[in-house]
Amino acid sequence: MRALLNRWRRSLWQALFYRMVFGERDAAGRELAHTRIAPSTCIEGSEGLQLSDHVFIGQFNFIDATAGLRIGEGVQVTNFVSIVTHSSHRAIRLMGRGYATHEGARPGYISAPVQIGAYTFIGPHSLIEAGSRLGKGVVVCAYAQVRGEVPDFAIVAGAPARQIGDVRERDAQLLTQFPELVAHYESWAGPLR
Repeated sequence: MRALLNRWRRSLWQALFYRMVFGERDAAGRELAHTRIAPSTCIEGSEGLQLSDHVFIGQFNFIDATAGLRIGEGVQVTNFVSIVTHSSHRAIRLMGRGYATHEGARPGYISAPVQIGAYTFIGPHSLIEAGSRLGKGVVVCAYAQVRGEVPDFAIVAGAPARQIGDVRERDAQLLTQFPELVAHYESWAGPLR
């Protein structure tokens, strides 16, 4: 019922204002006062979505949480991103027309939860595939296709995505400029190297 009400609320807000909607709730019903989800984002299987606070999900995203999706605190999902927890492309090819009427497990069908660590940034037009686990502080560059494990603080790019850097190098430079932010940074990221 909550999922239906949230979907209706986002649709109404989109029709009236086309602005961000604040105040989502987590699976336990606690208000996430600083979490924002754009009304143009499509969320399928919202009962499988575990949100933290301070999450931003921008415009025109497709989020599939049917197999489970955990989004950590402070995650930013930009625009035109797809996060999927299932894929039927192999099963349909293997089974053809029989796919629609098949009972039981479908050969080649992929279904696995996705986890996105705290303060991760997902660039526009990216794809996060079923079973992916992104560590904390990850930067997913625009147009990346992520599959599998991504370590904490990695910068990933490409299709398929590969690690091309570590965000802590630039973070250290910024924290030298703004030393008053070190305590905030270390509260989620841990001590600087």
